[in-house]
Amino acid sequence: MTTLDWIVLFGWLAFLVSYGLWRGRGSNSVNQFLLAGKTMPWYAMGLSIMATQASAITFISTTGQAYVDGMRFVQFYFGLPIAMVILSATAVPIFHRAKVYTAYEYLEQRFDAKTRTLVTIIFLVGRGLGAGIALAAPSIVMSVVLGWPFYLTTIIMGGLVILYTAMGGIKAVTYADVQQMMMIMGALIVALVIAIWKLPHDVSFLDAIKIAGAAGRLNAVDTHFDPNGRYNLWSGLIGSTFLMLAYFGTDQSQVQRYLTGKSIGQSRLGLLLNAMAKVPVQFFILFIGAMVFVFFVFERPPLLFQPVELKRLEQTAEFPALEARYREALDEREAAARKMKDGGPGDDFRAAQRKVNAVRDEAGKLSHDSDTNYIFLSFVTRYLPRGLVGLILGVIFTAAMSASSGEINSLATVSMIDVYQRHFHRQGTDRHFLLASRVATVFWGLYAVAFANFAQGFGALIEAVNQVGSLFYGSMLGVFVVAFFMKRAGGTAAFWGVLAGQATTFAVARFTPIAYLWYNLIGCVVVLAVAWTVSAVSRRATLYT
Repeated sequence: MTTLDWIVLFGWLAFLVSYGLWRGRGSNSVNQFLLAGKTMPWYAMGLSIMATQASAITFISTTGQAYVDGMRFVQFYFGLPIAMVILSATAVPIFHRAKVYTAYEYLEQRFDAKTRTLVTIIFLVGRGLGAGIALAAPSIVMSVVLGWPFYLTTIIMGGLVILYTAMGGIKAVTYADVQQMMMIMGALIVALVIAIWKLPHDVSFLDAIKIAGAAGRLNAVDTHFDPNGRYNLWSGLIGSTFLMLAYFGTDQSQVQRYLTGKSIGQSRLGLLLNAMAKVPVQFFILFIGAMVFVFFVFERPPLLFQPVELKRLEQTAEFPALEARYREALDEREAAARKMKDGGPGDDFRAAQRKVNAVRDEAGKLSHDSDTNYIFLSFVTRYLPRGLVGLILGVIFTAAMSASSGEINSLATVSMIDVYQRHFHRQGTDRHFLLASRVATVFWGLYAVAFANFAQGFGALIEAVNQVGSLFYGSMLGVFVVAFFMKRAGGTAAFWGVLAGQATTFAVARFTPIAYLWYNLIGCVVVLAVAWTVSAVSRRATLYT
């Protein structure tokens, strides 16, 4: 990091925080603080939704995922356009017409207080865990680049998030996300251009495509049905659709975005923008990871990308032999790649790649931390020009701030509306509840900082955050499907359905190898089945009394 990099990094941080505070001015009522007075245009909602997903995890872990496993993770998003269309037709008009601050308020209108409370607890637990994992990503960046203690980096990043989220509310979060999303796209384009530009002069872009394809890094679609496989066409179209329906239809961090819309039509347009753009953007991010892989075919990569673990490994007795085998495998891979690009067979290259993978796997077993989250950072900090390093790191920092601020804001909203106001202080002035919202924001910010310190060992962060969500989303989706479409089901049926769905999801996760995307379908189906059964039994009991 040069002086110019530091200037660019902190300049961007200062701009985004200041811009968010400026746009969030006037948030001096509960309605303004939590829903922006329902004044948000469709493009701001859509870009904010995308920025929330395009967190630092996207930069750090998705690119690394493509480097080690190819582009098949893109299948995870195949269900998103389907979910956006369904929600635009169902959840958006229902929530708007209910005039609620949170999705869980609607559950009490439709069912009863106990169902609302149960789903509120599920949301707070699940989203609270997710917020901590999301905040861990930029802390990894800071700890790698600066060598600072991990806990210190979480405090710094968390403090910035708390500052403008507690002051400006959802309006500050949304408008900061708009700027963030535009900068994200610019940074992505820069990273891809430089990865290709830095290839050897005799390696063309088409050669890079050929090499990435031979290594299996461009395999985006897997049509083989395997319920234990995490990413294939079927888990993407079915399991992902249920996950996206749950995330955007029942998670307050997303519902709150389109509740800020000027109208039902504006909120629908915001979701449809996300439907059209998300899969191409995710494909593009994964493609960057594939091109970084090709770059490291010709530029010698470290045995481990995690620098702290690499230094520790260098002190072990196993390192000299591993390093020698690694260098030999890398030389063999590069030679095979050059032959292949000139028309030779790809078998030698694939065999050499397997040797590289084998050595890295052995080194990984000796490491205490997955290095997937460090691959893109290694490329950025070692090979990008001065100034651009600071820019891209700044974008990564603020991307995490955008994601965390939205989650913390939604957690504060639910805590104030569904817990504090509903159960502890039903009557009070608007000023009192505004203060309570800000206190809740600070609380959840501090909670996220504390939990982030436990997220380092979660492996690939992009998978960890989605696994956590999938443990809870199935039952949450199920209860809203019951609310929307099972008109005869009452609160007791919905309540027991949620409990059964949650218990089943935990059991499947604990005792079976079924991939986590299917948890969303399983949990939802169980909720529907139990709610229908309890409702039918209750009706029969009523008829015979």
